Amino acid sequence: MMFEKYIDIISAELRVPAGFISNTINLLESGATIPFIARYRKEMTGSMDEVVIGNVRDRLLQLKDLDARRSAVIKSLTDQEKLTPELEKAIDAAQTMAELEDIYLPFKPKRKTRAGIAREKGLEPLANLILSQKYDDIEIRAEAYLDSEKGVRTIEDALQGASDIIAETVNEDGYSRKRIRHLFQKESQISSRNVKGKEQDGINFEMYFDYHEPLNRAPSHRLLAMLRGENEGFLRLSVDVEEEIAQEILERIFIRGNNASSRLVRNAISDGCKRLLFPSMETEMRQWAKEKADTEAIRVFTENLRQLLLAPPLGQKNVLAIDPGFRTGCKLVCLDRQGKLLHNETIYPHPPQNEVKESIHKIKSLVNAYKIEAIAIGNGTAGRETERLIRAIAFEKELLALVVNESGASVYSASSAARREFPDYDITVRGAVSIGRRLMDPLAELVKIEPKSIGVGQYQHDVDQNSLQRSLQDTVVSCVNNVGVEVNTASEELLTYVSGLGPSLAKNLITYRNENGPFQTRKEFRKVPRFGEKAFEQAAGFMRIRDAKNPLDRSAVHPEAYHVVDRMAEKLNCSVIELVEKPELREKINLTEFIDNTIGLPTLQDIMAELAKPGRDPRLKFEIFEFDRNIHSIHDLRKGMKLPGIVTNITNFGVFVDLGVHQDGLVHISQLADRFVKDPNHVVKLNQKVMVEVLDVDIERKRIQLTMKGQNTNKGI
Repeated sequence: MMFEKYIDIISAELRVPAGFISNTINLLESGATIPFIARYRKEMTGSMDEVVIGNVRDRLLQLKDLDARRSAVIKSLTDQEKLTPELEKAIDAAQTMAELEDIYLPFKPKRKTRAGIAREKGLEPLANLILSQKYDDIEIRAEAYLDSEKGVRTIEDALQGASDIIAETVNEDGYSRKRIRHLFQKESQISSRNVKGKEQDGINFEMYFDYHEPLNRAPSHRLLAMLRGENEGFLRLSVDVEEEIAQEILERIFIRGNNASSRLVRNAISDGCKRLLFPSMETEMRQWAKEKADTEAIRVFTENLRQLLLAPPLGQKNVLAIDPGFRTGCKLVCLDRQGKLLHNETIYPHPPQNEVKESIHKIKSLVNAYKIEAIAIGNGTAGRETERLIRAIAFEKELLALVVNESGASVYSASSAARREFPDYDITVRGAVSIGRRLMDPLAELVKIEPKSIGVGQYQHDVDQNSLQRSLQDTVVSCVNNVGVEVNTASEELLTYVSGLGPSLAKNLITYRNENGPFQTRKEFRKVPRFGEKAFEQAAGFMRIRDAKNPLDRSAVHPEAYHVVDRMAEKLNCSVIELVEKPELREKINLTEFIDNTIGLPTLQDIMAELAKPGRDPRLKFEIFEFDRNIHSIHDLRKGMKLPGIVTNITNFGVFVDLGVHQDGLVHISQLADRFVKDPNHVVKLNQKVMVEVLDVDIERKRIQLTMKGQNTNKGI
């Protein structure tokens, strides 16, 4: 196997048996997706979850990149005719990119340096004499290297050139760099100060105008904030260690005596630290810390995104959706239970038109005409005013009236996907449709929006965008396949995220569905152009057919395992439908009788769990939530008020809560509970209903400080 050398490394790091790592790598390399491997290949992986499988994939990519760089280094050294057996052995043994670069650094082609110029002047032998520290009469010995034609006119010139070579030698010594790198990682401080004259423009970074803390303990959000301040020109950052400690470490490596040569080496070490090694390490440490901060920020973002995507759906209802507004009016759309747009128009109940009676009449007539069961109200401008209007209407039947977070709806409404679906409608109508559909099924609607536009997480525009995009893609794919997709109603965007499909096959499925009507069985997927055996293997288990005659086609049981269920039914002398509908029959099954070479106990247990609830949505049950009806704007808030709210964003430093006043309040991490909280996700989840108390309101800066201390945060409200 071509990846055999990677297996032991990954196995040791993840503490997973090598055989499972080997199988996982083979599956990944054959094109299997992470959701497919986690769900349908448990016997091969030891039931690894998606996180561990993702770690295997990512570490494999890192090791491939390391080997690619290793090959490039060997080629460069070969071309320079400097590759020795010892050097090649060291390169092959390098386990990290930093270790590999340290080995290569002395041979790396570089611009002309002071040491390089000194070598051209023939001063390297003198540098070696000084480094040996055997001679106290080094100035006398330096006379032999004087050469006016080369620019070495004085003893001072000779000793300075030799010292430059020693300084570069210290900087490029692999062991020295390893020790100083360790010192920086453990002991360095990151400091920030304001740029003179930009204090007012950079007021948002005021806390960092004179700030420092240990780099290895700087939280992700603070480090990213400082880096943003630097990028925007308001801050200057530096990463430093105690020079005396670094000097002492290097002297223990290089100083071998106490004579004139030793003193020159000591001075060269000091020069090399300040001029070469420290700047190099600062660059490395900034990158190292940025990568750590990025990883943490991306973790926060993806966790929030997962919670948002898996928010409970209202389900299939006839919905009246409203995109509120003042001057431009409120856009109304009526959607059927499948989210199809039936009707749209605009009302003007708010200033300056104030057409309240006409608006109420229109809403009531639409509710009756389209048998509306729920009303979705966007939470943007005029949202609370529109909510009050709706709640004041005496409908002929009880209706759900719910405020919906519309973050990203405007992004979707201007997208090519929205234009394709609604070419004859403007963006306001498309936005209202998105609000209504988001209430019915958040996952199906949110996958149409670029995840970065949804508005959860922290500093998403400051982190490495490739890593962020990969993690967000993984999260969306995981959520879509965890829930499963009803193939006969799913949008092209939703189908795109199904394991093994992608945009092209998703489009082909939609085209086939439109031309031939709803799919009746999973076998029919094979009739779709380009839907081959590999795509069927990867995708079929995640695609549901709600009205299929075969109950297994409605479930997460993979078609490759249908024969096992057929054998179970045959053994019990019943039909598959009876096996699904009668738990007393399933209780008679001895799973060990059905284990074979390809299907083991983990898969059989999954099958039994699915037979008990074929196609059931794994998301939580939808809960109705209402804001305090007496609070309409930030001006209504007073210190000490206890109010219901909903968690809209989770960061490392705290939680943002929507109180229904157009400006989220912040519950700092220190105010989340009556105990120490390390991670806000241990206390609350996105979209959770919570009770908060107002600590402070700054109307001018539009800042609301809240606390959840003393509240029952485990159960919400």
